[in-house]
Amino acid sequence: MSRQIPAALSMDGKRAIVTGAASGIGKATAIALADLGAELVLVDLSAMDATRDEVQAMGATCSVMQGDLTDDAFLASLFAGPRVHAVAHCAGILMRTPWDEDPNWNERFHRMMDVNVRVPLQITQAAMNHMGEHGSGNIVLVGSVAGKTGGTSLNTPPDYSASKGAVHALVKWMSRKAISKGVLVNAVAPGPVETPMTRGNNMGPNLPRGRMGKAEELAWPIAFLCTEGAGNMSGAILDVNGGAFVG
Repeated sequence: MSRQIPAALSMDGKRAIVTGAASGIGKATAIALADLGAELVLVDLSAMDATRDEVQAMGATCSVMQGDLTDDAFLASLFAGPRVHAVAHCAGILMRTPWDEDPNWNERFHRMMDVNVRVPLQITQAAMNHMGEHGSGNIVLVGSVAGKTGGTSLNTPPDYSASKGAVHALVKWMSRKAISKGVLVNAVAPGPVETPMTRGNNMGPNLPRGRMGKAEELAWPIAFLCTEGAGNMSGAILDVNGGAFVG
């Protein structure tokens, strides 16, 4: 029996940009969108051969753009080609050294804000302008439970919590600006997730579900927000954190 994707969830004939696609949530999101039929543009600072090979093996059309999203020219180039229907911006950074033990705290803080706040703002603005010319589009950012609660432990760095709180505020601000153009801006707020960025973190036993989240558990809500199934959602921040935050 062949499987048929409901029309509201199908990404057939639609082009989606996925940032942070080399690993973790970005890679899992690319795979989920490929499963829905999307044509993919994979973006990361690191090589994305493994992700590209996996989605192409699924039958997805895929191109790769490797570069630094803090480079304004590179970011703008993402929207210089054919129409983009959806953007899943999964790229971000987390510093592992405790902030009050980091001798380069000032430089680190500015780097965190550059990658985790300025880039989401600029990629959303660029995507909104591009999509607005076509009358529709979906943009999804990745916030964090840390942006709502300050973090799931005392080890959560304050610069990371602040940057993700800023992402949540930007989603609400950009949603109001984009909706008149037919463009929807939403986000997910994960708790701790098993990714290369959190490798070695043993927070699972202290979380409500007794484990950390899996990248795939974030990927499908993100993929949903890229589809017409989320056609009346704008400014939403979905809690996908295994009960780490309820409110």
